Order: sequence, then C-alpha cells, then structure tokens
Amino acid sequence: MAEAPYLVVLALLEQEGKRALPLNGKSLAAAAAEAAEPGDDGRTLVLELLLRLWQRSEEGALRRAAGDGSLVLVELPLEALQEQLPRLKARWVGGGATADFHSGLAALAIRGWRVAIARYEPVRFSAWP
Repeated sequence: MAEAPYLVVLALLEQEGKRALPLNGKSLAAAAAEAAEPGDDGRTLVLELLLRLWQRSEEGALRRAAGDGSLVLVELPLEALQEQLPRLKARWVGGGATADFHSGLAALAIRGWRVAIARYEPVRFSAWP
C-alpha cells in the first residue's frame, strides 16, 4: 500500500465550449485505504464536488465531457497527486484525448471507481478502469 494515499474525485466537463477538470480530495486513514470501497469518504467528496459544479452552472451550461467516465474517484499516492496529476490535467484541459487522460490516470492510480448516481439511490461506485 502506498504511503499517505489520497482519495480524489475528478469531473471531466465542458462549459461554454471550454474544458474544465475540477477535483476534490482528502488524505485517507489507513483503515479507509484498506476498505474495498471508498465508503462515506468517497460519497462526501463526490457530493461536495457536485455541489461546486451546481454552483458553477450559474456561469453557463455544463456538459459531461466523457459520458459515463466523466466522474471518477481514484486513490493516488501523494507523489502522483503533486507531480503527475497536474501535468495530466493540463494536457487534457488543453485539448488532449480523453482516452489518453483516462489511461494516464489509471496508470497513476492505486485503484479507482466510476461514480454513478441514480434517482432515489445512493452514490454507487463501480471498479474503474
């Protein structure tokens, strides 16, 4: 297990014809890092990010940029969060291929989940990639 892992949720979106990749994250306790699913920590991060996106919609219409792969939650080592993720994010926002972003993120991640929300159901996590 990586030392000091971080749980990070990312939203690939477009707003007014421009790409954006907002994210939210927190460090994980050892017990949470060993759990099969991200649990309440993951749900909280997702819902906080979705609230920020909802507030951002006042600036213009939002659109998912990667279909079902637009909202992902990953566990990353601290080094990847600080060094590689910003470069990966900048390439995608600058027009890079979504498939390249997803594969690059998967290579950095310890593990990951696709996030789904259905009406009248709690946030669901499915293994990603």
